Amino acid sequence: MTRTITAMCALLVLAATATASGPGGVRIKDITELEGARSNQLVGFGLVVGLDSTGSKSSFTQQVAVDMLTRFNVVTKTIAGDKGDSVFKSGNISAVILTAELGPFARRGSKIDVTVSALDDATSLQGGTLIMTPLRGADHCDYAVAQGPILLGGFSFSAGGTAKAPAATAQKNHPTVGRIDGGAIVEREARGEILCNGQIRLLLRQPDYATSRGIAKAINSMCPNSAVTLDAGSIQVFVPKAACNNLVSFVSDIGALEVTPDVPARVIINERTGTIVAGDQVKIATVALAHGNLAIVTSDEPIASQPLPFSYGKTTILPRGQVNVTEQGGTVQVLPRSVTVAELARALNALGATPRDLIIIFQALKKQGALYAELEIM
Repeated sequence: MTRTITAMCALLVLAATATASGPGGVRIKDITELEGARSNQLVGFGLVVGLDSTGSKSSFTQQVAVDMLTRFNVVTKTIAGDKGDSVFKSGNISAVILTAELGPFARRGSKIDVTVSALDDATSLQGGTLIMTPLRGADHCDYAVAQGPILLGGFSFSAGGTAKAPAATAQKNHPTVGRIDGGAIVEREARGEILCNGQIRLLLRQPDYATSRGIAKAINSMCPNSAVTLDAGSIQVFVPKAACNNLVSFVSDIGALEVTPDVPARVIINERTGTIVAGDQVKIATVALAHGNLAIVTSDEPIASQPLPFSYGKTTILPRGQVNVTEQGGTVQVLPRSVTVAELARALNALGATPRDLIIIFQALKKQGALYAELEIM
């Protein structure tokens, strides 16, 4: 937060130079998606076993385990004030929620990744194994079956403690969330249909009229009169009859075409981290800008406390806090109308501004109407 903007300005200048000198074209498949080729989200509810006393002992989780054992013809019951051999009680299990994404081209027998998240008060899923669990879609149909050992991206360890001294713990990331790579086998397909009445439609990830027009122009250069721009976010492509029998090659050729996307002028500010990202289309009007900072310094200056006469007291040194406020001098800088992001970076760097100062400066420029860009605060 206290670093100057010099490093950021250097990155902005480098980005502007690369944009001006390097190839500006990007592949169509990197900025668009095919309508109909969409993924479907799956969800399931299951049970993880094999935990090392890090599971849940709640009655809810115990009942889930009892219900599972019942399906295996194992008769038992949960804790309900009854003490006996048939009472089920374990701290090595956890009720979990499974989430996965079924791709449009996943076929029966293929494998997909699964994310496992603890639903109860289990402290860690480390070393656990998921019992076979069906994964359902929004239509309540089972599309995949998941099972397998869980891999965690973190850990949680603790040392024994007492009532007066709590246990020492060490934790990294979230040990209650894990993954099973390729842990679900697809049993039902959700095929995507990209060809409709001899047409396909491209959808832009970042809608823009100029980019949409450029994509249609590039496709028409390969297949004349085949692409039509519908709006800022979609392009309709008429597939030639000769290419209908080999749609994969036609879509592949379109995706390999290069266009130059047009990005609107935008300044992104993350006020929590002090991060600022400015596009190369950002421009400012000619303005005069002065920015000063307040420096607040706190210190402890000891003072001597003298006792009253004949009070038999002792002289004592007592701390006393002091606050000094100084205002750093700020000079008036004239920011000329910026042409590129490099010039904008150099103009702001001349002020010696930090990222936190830049946030205030950009907000003031936008309020004045001198910032010709969209200001987005995260």
